[in-house]
Amino acid sequence: MTLKITPLVRLAPLHTFGIDTKAAQLVEIAVLSALSTSLQDPYYLLGEGSNSVFLEDYEGCILKVNLKGIEIKETADNYEVKVAAGENWHSLVELLLSKGIYGAENLALIPGTVGAAPIQNIGAYGRELAEFCACVRAHHLSTGERLQFSNSECQFGYRDSIFKRPEMSPIMITEVILHFPKNIAVQTDYGELKALGSLATPMQVFNKVVETRRLKLPDPAVFGNAGSFFKNPIIASSHYESLKQAWPNIPGFVVNEHEVKVPAAWLIDRLGFKGKVIGGVACHANQPLVLLNEGTATGQELLELARAIRSSVETHFSITLENEVRLIGAQGLVAL
Repeated sequence: MTLKITPLVRLAPLHTFGIDTKAAQLVEIAVLSALSTSLQDPYYLLGEGSNSVFLEDYEGCILKVNLKGIEIKETADNYEVKVAAGENWHSLVELLLSKGIYGAENLALIPGTVGAAPIQNIGAYGRELAEFCACVRAHHLSTGERLQFSNSECQFGYRDSIFKRPEMSPIMITEVILHFPKNIAVQTDYGELKALGSLATPMQVFNKVVETRRLKLPDPAVFGNAGSFFKNPIIASSHYESLKQAWPNIPGFVVNEHEVKVPAAWLIDRLGFKGKVIGGVACHANQPLVLLNEGTATGQELLELARAIRSSVETHFSITLENEVRLIGAQGLVAL
């Protein structure tokens, strides 16, 4: 079936945080040509639901992108990999490794689909999708127009892209084209990978990333979560230096000559939020960047804990945390 339509569907199985909410309609898209421009409004595009939390019943239509297909071409200098939006990201990383195509191993075990990867500009352990993304192909849901965005047109930033802009809501990513240079060096300059050294193999990097992520991040099948709830804030270097006067051990990573990235988990930890519980929502006892659904979470409880964390960080550090997770209310995106 190329287009499956289900009315009044439960959303708990469709997003990894697992709040028990409903949507008026679910449309599952397996073939692009089957999609009509006359869609129920509002609508929300969904892959595997690893970066979206449905806070309450959604009054519109969920468009679940199930487009499949992978094509690999080899040139003299690189590999061109065309991937349909509905493919699983981690499975793609495993496939690339098996074929001797390297670079994506640092991004192993990041949940979600390939189509969601450019929206968030997924990144981990010293690499980001933007490094390999040649272009993104898309479909305009209102006009039926086929679109293509070059790397520069995607306006990639830290966990950001043009696809997050409100005016891009009718744009459904259908395919991502990735280029991996044959002479790419392994990246082991970040965190736990430093112990591997510069002579590590891509498979060793992959295994270390998977091991580390499994130790740090809870399994959504056990405790509902959406991974890192907040972005790591980027602040002015002068602000960072002033914070060091009061907090000498505050970590920071230089972004450029004017800015420093500060780990949000460190800020949250220092304020005592580890293990804090509001209703059915908890701040993870080992990784405070992750908020957990302990089984009975409501959207209001999640907002209450997230807003308490953000307010406390702003009060003590003069830093405003931004949510990395997309929060969905009855009509669409909700601001934290």
